[in-house]
Amino acid sequence: MTVLILTCAEDVTADMVVRRLNATGVPVLRVDPADFPRTVDLAAVHTAGGPAGRITTDRRTTDLREIRSIWVRRPGRPGLGAADQPAWTALESDHAWYGTLRALPAVRWMNHPDAHTACRYKMWQLSVAESVGLTVPTTLLTTQPSAAGRFAADHGPLVCKSVSGRAPDDPPLALPTTAVPADADFAGVAGSATCLQHRVEKVYDVRLTVVGDRMFCARTEETPAGRDDLDWRYADPDAVRWRAGEVPRDIAAKTAAFMDRARLAYGAFDFAVTGDGTWYFLECNASGQFGFFELVAGLPVSEAIADWLGAPGERGR
Repeated sequence: MTVLILTCAEDVTADMVVRRLNATGVPVLRVDPADFPRTVDLAAVHTAGGPAGRITTDRRTTDLREIRSIWVRRPGRPGLGAADQPAWTALESDHAWYGTLRALPAVRWMNHPDAHTACRYKMWQLSVAESVGLTVPTTLLTTQPSAAGRFAADHGPLVCKSVSGRAPDDPPLALPTTAVPADADFAGVAGSATCLQHRVEKVYDVRLTVVGDRMFCARTEETPAGRDDLDWRYADPDAVRWRAGEVPRDIAAKTAAFMDRARLAYGAFDFAVTGDGTWYFLECNASGQFGFFELVAGLPVSEAIADWLGAPGERGR
């Protein structure tokens, strides 16, 4: 039985999982859907027991019914680069590719496309987190300058975040969390949806990576007085030190409940922890990076992912 990994060719983090699967003798088919149908072929026949057919690359052919699990890591979009009718070709290719994979019976997904898509929406995430008992910073999404001004007066100091994540430029631009000045002019809010959030006065950051029912916690050292690591992704890497950490039992239980509610098999959670020990939920990235935290904190995340993907079992989330 084969593990199907959907990701781009330059994904070195996925390489870590592939090496583990290879070491344990689990067959792997690694495909970037962006190569379909240019260099990747699909033939699928509808049958009463689900699609029958094969996926063919330049290296191998895999029977669809031999696929045990699918890891949707960081795939490109099917049908990219078509010379004729590129938008239509991409749409047709996407429906053919994912429609076939969705129809495969008894396949475990990490994560199912529907669950992954839902988890991209910030307000939905915050609602799920609140519903399972996690503490969430007060947050406003708005296009009204007056609403932003009132929110700042009631809940400042604030930070501003991207609503969707990376800007869809070429190359994509990552947008850091930014402090909002006390005298900010919110007139520009009218031009685009804006996410404003009460700034958490944290003493350290946590990245909690969840694989199935296993949790791996990395945390920063406490931030020295006078240094402002608002967004650790853009801080001086030599100044921000990570190590393995412990997860309070109540946070672990609530995070597991989030995973169940969101139907995720993998999630990378970011928390900000205050001086009184309160863990504030910031976000869950359904395809968040883990390689960095494995290397700097000694967390065997790639091993856990490989074991989950390679294990026999019924249909996953």
